[in-house]
Amino acid sequence: NAGTEADVYISVYGERGDTGSRQLLRSQKSKKFLKGQTDIFAVEAVHLGYLYKIVIGHNGFGSGNGWFLDKVVIKDPVTDLDYTFLCHRWLDQGQDDGNIARELSVTDASTFPRRQELELKREKTWAAEKWKFQKGITLQFYNRLTHGFICLYPDSRVDALGDKKNKYGKVFSMWMHA
Repeated sequence: NAGTEADVYISVYGERGDTGSRQLLRSQKSKKFLKGQTDIFAVEAVHLGYLYKIVIGHNGFGSGNGWFLDKVVIKDPVTDLDYTFLCHRWLDQGQDDGNIARELSVTDASTFPRRQELELKREKTWAAEKWKFQKGITLQFYNRLTHGFICLYPDSRVDALGDKKNKYGKVFSMWMHA
């Protein structure tokens, strides 16, 4: 009873957007989503760049709608890369945690080479910004609506009145020309 007769949907997410929810209609097999079977579907979409996650699930309709999903492999014909999304869980209201949809992240970092680049950027950003979160620092934010400053003090006080004459507040304007 690991297969399903329910309608199965997938959304694929990449660095350039997502496919939206797509029903998996035509398998290369005559009967789809049977226990122990590998189904192959063609999904037409614009090229999403490097893929990082999918959301897959079913509508819960039909007898025996519970489904045990081992994994999803997406083959990108543009880059010739394979993206593997491991699940190895039930999508069943009566099994596991009761969810009939799962969000799965790509499992092999080597198939998403920009992940390391993004992580490095995050580390550099944190290194440049972490001083704001040290003990004793007062944070100020300029409020465009009130044209004043909102202060977050180290003792957990918040001054949200937006004092326009705050001697520590400065507004910087930046112009860019391309």
